[in-house]
Amino acid sequence: MSTTVNDDATAAAVSTSEETIKRWRDKKKYLWPFSLLPALAVFIAWGLVELTGSGIFWWGGFPIVFGLIPLLDVIIGDDGENPPDEVMEELENDPFYRWMTYLYIPIQYAGLGVAVYFWATGSLSVFESIGLATTVAITSGIGINVAHELGHKKEENERWASRIVLAQSFYGHFYIEHNRGHHVRVATPEDPASSRFGESFYHFLPRTVTGAITSAWELEKKRFERLGQSHWTLKNDVLNAWLMSVALFGGILIGLQALSFAGVLTDYSIWNVLPYLVIQAILGFSLLEVVNYLEHYGLKRQKLESGRYERCQPKHSWNSDRIVTNIALYQLQRHSDHHANPTRRYQTLRSFDEAPMLPGGYATMMVVAVIPPLWRKIMDHRVLDHYDGDITKANIYPPKRDKILAKYGQES
Repeated sequence: MSTTVNDDATAAAVSTSEETIKRWRDKKKYLWPFSLLPALAVFIAWGLVELTGSGIFWWGGFPIVFGLIPLLDVIIGDDGENPPDEVMEELENDPFYRWMTYLYIPIQYAGLGVAVYFWATGSLSVFESIGLATTVAITSGIGINVAHELGHKKEENERWASRIVLAQSFYGHFYIEHNRGHHVRVATPEDPASSRFGESFYHFLPRTVTGAITSAWELEKKRFERLGQSHWTLKNDVLNAWLMSVALFGGILIGLQALSFAGVLTDYSIWNVLPYLVIQAILGFSLLEVVNYLEHYGLKRQKLESGRYERCQPKHSWNSDRIVTNIALYQLQRHSDHHANPTRRYQTLRSFDEAPMLPGGYATMMVVAVIPPLWRKIMDHRVLDHYDGDITKANIYPPKRDKILAKYGQES
């Protein structure tokens, strides 16, 4: 009798699971090509310039990402759907989603090629050239998010693709520091990529840039020490990542100089191109760091009696579920699940009810983050509410610690 009941229960569970798989479909599946929009920014800008005859449209990248996407976020709203456990494996293995990341890379570099051509011909004004550099930076900066997605995967070809994407922004060390540094130290004072309560983005930026480089270098140095080898080798992933950028930039400049000698580029000068390559790289990795700034602002893992930090939990990352930015950033906004499951592919990331939520999508909050008074007005009370008024539990910016504790009625 008992065996029969158990068999019936098992059969019912299997039937329910199969029914769930049949019934559930990813409603966003054929919206994912929209994630390639930032990669197309240069081509969209070029098309608008040709259509209107106005060079102002070389600046088109910023209004596409920080105007159009936030507007659509407000109009369309939140996603509100998580894939059920029964479909996770099938969803992970669907090649369609992988191609949505793979395709970003050739489009990104094609856009860079178009920009280099226009810079090299000297046909743009300085104003137009800077505008084009900002649009290229949008593509390479959001491309770092593609590198982030691929760099967490187990497949060697995807990890190499991640480094190729990072070469354009000269930020290849991110591959090492993020995976082996940030994911270990996230939401602690020791993490250069976790911003602190009271710290403006402009204080955070130099700290995180220098901290990321130092961290990546130390991680590789320790790795080679464990192997009993010198870290001064091309096997050092920091050095070979930087050399990829040197090869990319050097190859572009040498190739252009050769075309100049051949008479193909009559007005070419290295100063027509090099400054704008530098601008797009700096702006590109700065876009990444704006995202880093908002992902963990003020959040802190508490120390246990053992002296170790508590494990990373959903409460240690700021999330958003705005559907348009979810698509544009490969669901980076479901950040708590990413930290819980770093190798999980973007299409299977879930939204957690217990995770702290931002009032807007990441694309919107990136704009807010670069305006410190507005950021503090919107975010500081949310951090305080998250800790039920006990600001001592937050990750506080040390130079302002006494002032912050006094403001919120806490003793130092």
